[in-house]
Amino acid sequence: MRWNKAFTQGDRNAPPGLFHASGCVRKAAIKGLLAFLAFGIMVDAAGTEKKISIYSPASNYSLSVMDFNGIEYVGLLEVLEPLGTVSGKAQGRQWKFRFQRREAEFTVGKARCKIGGKDFDLSGNFLLQNGRGLVPVTSLSTLLPHFGVAPITFHSSARRLFVGNAGTQFTAEMSKSTPPAVVLNFSAPVSPSISTEPGRLRMVFTRDPLALGGPQTLNFPDKTIPSATYDESNGAAEIVFTSSAPLMAKFSNNGRTITVAAPAQATPQAQTPAATPAPVVTNLPPGSPAATPVPTPAPSNPTSIPATAPRVFAVVDASHGGDERGAALTDRLPEKDVTLALARQLRQELQKRGLSVLMLRDADLNLGLEQRAATANAAHPAIYVCVHASSEGNGVRVYSPVLPPATPNRGVFVPWDTAQAAQMTRSDDVVNRIYGELQKRQLSVRTLSAPLRPLNNIATPVVAIEIAPRGPDVLDVASSSYEQMVASGVADALWQLQASRQGIQP
Repeated sequence: MRWNKAFTQGDRNAPPGLFHASGCVRKAAIKGLLAFLAFGIMVDAAGTEKKISIYSPASNYSLSVMDFNGIEYVGLLEVLEPLGTVSGKAQGRQWKFRFQRREAEFTVGKARCKIGGKDFDLSGNFLLQNGRGLVPVTSLSTLLPHFGVAPITFHSSARRLFVGNAGTQFTAEMSKSTPPAVVLNFSAPVSPSISTEPGRLRMVFTRDPLALGGPQTLNFPDKTIPSATYDESNGAAEIVFTSSAPLMAKFSNNGRTITVAAPAQATPQAQTPAATPAPVVTNLPPGSPAATPVPTPAPSNPTSIPATAPRVFAVVDASHGGDERGAALTDRLPEKDVTLALARQLRQELQKRGLSVLMLRDADLNLGLEQRAATANAAHPAIYVCVHASSEGNGVRVYSPVLPPATPNRGVFVPWDTAQAAQMTRSDDVVNRIYGELQKRQLSVRTLSAPLRPLNNIATPVVAIEIAPRGPDVLDVASSSYEQMVASGVADALWQLQASRQGIQP
């Protein structure tokens, strides 16, 4: 709105650039810029912001890309600023620019410019937006060497620009482990965002200069993970694994190795008689993983864990992760970091008591709610524990699930949205036992019920633990001694349930 006023009233404080023309040129500029702004609004409404990623030995970064008259533009100062000393100044229709010791002059509405006193042609007219000099994206590969930035490798269709020797290579091979796994080895540490969808695990590399050194499709001699594909688009590279089962990714070797596999299953701790046929979770959300067998509840002793032997005793789920940071506990402390630390403490305490544990997230990666639930169901655990953190209130909150209205049960199939229904009594018992153990440690603790996903989708006893600071200091929530105290109490409560199931005196 402010720009329109500047155009129509000749505001002396209007930003320099296109709107300093007059007559028909000025009208054309107004019309063109309004079209530019309208297009930007449509892109924002659709939620599809265009990006260009630049990788160099000095820095890796992404910038927004704008469209004008069918040409993609990016700010030249923003492109070069991470690579050296830059300055830009508008003088009427001219834009004076300097990078390191090289000077350049651009003219609004003209494709020809001068760099170091020599003429150079852009692939589209130069634009000035609120003092920002915009150049066509397609000109970068030939423009930057004139400023001494070379060599340049530009993947134009994906808008990924590599400077110098920047580039991370990788190899992928199928291991002979059980279950089989695909091991990715990278030439430098990487930190992709990881998400899942039915039949796929997707790794998206935005900040990492990943570059393919072989074919785009990789085939593996395995029915569970038959193939993976590499692709680039919108400033990012991605590797997508196809699978017939839920997959998880595990980081190692300081971020240089990622292992992709179906969750490993622990050996049962005790042999038990064969159980009746297990029901199957179905009525999944659109495109969810295939129906997954889940344990059948024991018909007697409803306040103990089911008597069928689980493959894993506990599935521990550190909430959030990757791009999903969770609550901002402080300016520098996201919830995802606290939940991972507490989940690791709980794993350690459970393993001290001889209980097997599957961590759904043991690194900073994205996991969808459907993947969390499907993986937990596939592991057939005795208990599922979800971990949260908060800066509000004090002490520990222990949650039991709240189910939506039940849908009809179709024989042996358990509806996805209410898969927890048959386990509600056992879940309440877990909550009460944890409450008692935390009270013994003189911790402030409350029990609540809430519709926290993915609790409703899991067909085994579940509980959610949320820790808040013990006092006014928010950072107390990240105290290792506090987390260990909570983890120890939870582990003792779960050990009592396990001992009760096996008829052992705790």
